[in-house]
Amino acid sequence: MTSADLTHALLHERAHHDACRAALAAMVEGAGEQVVTGEDVSASGADAEVLGRRLRSRAKALRELPEGPLFFGRLDFGPDAGDHSGQRYHLGRLRISEHPAAPPLVVDWRAPVSRAFYQAGARDPLGVAVRRRFGWAPGSSGDSADLTGLEDEHLGAGEDRTSDLVAREIERPRVGPMRDIAATIQPEQDDLVRASLATSVCVQGAPGTGKTAVGLHRAAYLLYTHPQRVHRGGLLILGPNRAFLSYIAEVLPSLGETGVRQATLLEEIARHPVRAEDSARTAAVKHDPRLAEVLRRALYAHVTPEAAVPLVLREESSRWRLDADGLRAIVAGVRAEEPPYDTGRERVRTRIVRALQVQAERRAGPRPATWVRGVERAVRPHLDAMWPRVRPEEVLAALLTDPDTLSAAAHGLLDADERKALLWPKPPRSWKSARWSSADLVLLDELAGLLEHPPGNGHVVVDEAQDLSPMECRAIARRAAFGSLTVLGDLAQGTTPWAARSWPGQLAHLGKPDAAVVPLTTGFRVPAQVVDLANTLLERLDVDVPAARSLRPDGELRLRPTAAAGLPEQVVTAVREALAHEGSVGVVAADRDVPALRTALEAAGLTPAAPDARPGARLTLAPASLVKGLEYDHVVAVEPATIAESEDRGLHRLYVVLTRAVSRLDVVHARPLPFPDPSDGR
Repeated sequence: MTSADLTHALLHERAHHDACRAALAAMVEGAGEQVVTGEDVSASGADAEVLGRRLRSRAKALRELPEGPLFFGRLDFGPDAGDHSGQRYHLGRLRISEHPAAPPLVVDWRAPVSRAFYQAGARDPLGVAVRRRFGWAPGSSGDSADLTGLEDEHLGAGEDRTSDLVAREIERPRVGPMRDIAATIQPEQDDLVRASLATSVCVQGAPGTGKTAVGLHRAAYLLYTHPQRVHRGGLLILGPNRAFLSYIAEVLPSLGETGVRQATLLEEIARHPVRAEDSARTAAVKHDPRLAEVLRRALYAHVTPEAAVPLVLREESSRWRLDADGLRAIVAGVRAEEPPYDTGRERVRTRIVRALQVQAERRAGPRPATWVRGVERAVRPHLDAMWPRVRPEEVLAALLTDPDTLSAAAHGLLDADERKALLWPKPPRSWKSARWSSADLVLLDELAGLLEHPPGNGHVVVDEAQDLSPMECRAIARRAAFGSLTVLGDLAQGTTPWAARSWPGQLAHLGKPDAAVVPLTTGFRVPAQVVDLANTLLERLDVDVPAARSLRPDGELRLRPTAAAGLPEQVVTAVREALAHEGSVGVVAADRDVPALRTALEAAGLTPAAPDARPGARLTLAPASLVKGLEYDHVVAVEPATIAESEDRGLHRLYVVLTRAVSRLDVVHARPLPFPDPSDGR
């Protein structure tokens, strides 16, 4: 393309963007008017309520779209492209048109025709003659974005080239929350994003491969493709902590999807505040999958058919009777059906009442409703004796308080030391005054799920899934029993004591044993120098995952040895040098070293933010335990040996820390490094 042709093309595309901006403004105004006036006056009742909810959601999504370019690509189809022959489509984050019946000015990236933008290549152009990508810069004079360049790939002519615009977008420094990747989705990522709603998938993603972005974009794709089913069934995003959720919070709104619930698992299941902390040994036992059977036994120990006594009802000269054997048979029949506990209790009640009603109607004909209610009251003491109402808290408190109750429920499952670890050293007076730990809340959720099924979700995205315990996985499985999962994680980054070492077992606990495990090994953000360093640790981790590789050769890795007394000063120096570059800077150290480093940084006039603050700070000081899932353009990793020694899976933690860098990594250390020095050539 000549300089004159490029200038002409840019002018044409800028005019198209102006038209799109005007059309979007009209769409926002029109959506607001629809909420006020109603779109369909014939709708009534539940239909009108659903319609109103949809309109309000649409108007809110349009109003909250972030400022930025309205399209990022264009597809020009050739003459042999079927229904799209000779057509031209601009692609963006949502569909834009001048009115609903008009051809779109911008096609949504999730539309079927858009797939060719991500999948077409020189070998198989999918009917695409030219794929155009656009380069944008922050707008001037109040504009949201300036079109600064474009790049054409003549796929129909067999042209095969690496896109400079894609590379620049992926490598662009970032401060603030995570951005969407709609403009740069790679073919292997697109396959996962567009997987069927009925399909559960597990992404084993090496650092920098975009696994989190894939999960979020899949959520957006499902909301677009199956809006009614997904909204009706519910969509849930589960992350490891609030810092991570804050970091990813803007991705779905930037794609036009608002109102999606994003939570930690503990927030989703908590029945009480966490007011106690278990020892490592106790927590390990509570998170063990054997506890599921222990809890089931403890709950159903309350069902006592042997407590049955004959039930006799008298009515004037008549008498209706169910003997103890008959009552026990009803209870046994319900137990054999294995319903949830509360459902089982209701079935026993219903069947006892029905048995008495049949007897009465054989003699005296149909019984009125008042008679049935009277029988139900008479049956209740017998029901309470055989199948009593219970609360999860009552069952768990008894289990953790009474050695005999625990011994009976754990017989053949837990040894004496494990049972001892579970018992409360100072039992509360009652379950109402109990102080629950985070592991207790997982057990309470298990019991609540045995009592009755929790509300489900049509789809759940689970990030950092390798860190979930079997019991936590079961809590998620209950919430997706009839839906599908997108499971995201990296076994090499497992840092909890119960972290998974293989995906098949984890997927079985999540209730999706047949989910496909798809590896993503090509990193687009983390530089090759950092990936190569991390791979030296990978060989020492007890997991079977493929080594990562990076497409970025332009990063920096610097080892900064120093004396112990000079370490804080060396960290300050590294931070000052990092701040001279664009982008975010993260100082990461072992949790116990963070207070001293904060003091040193503040004394030098550098005030770092905490990782759970709202993203946007240039400088963050983070404990190693909280950086998983986050990323910084420049990372200053402080004393790797201390990080590696701080916990049982410390090398896994160090692997996480090193791979948070997406441009430059400084390693400041006074102690010997727990990995080979890259400068040694090993």
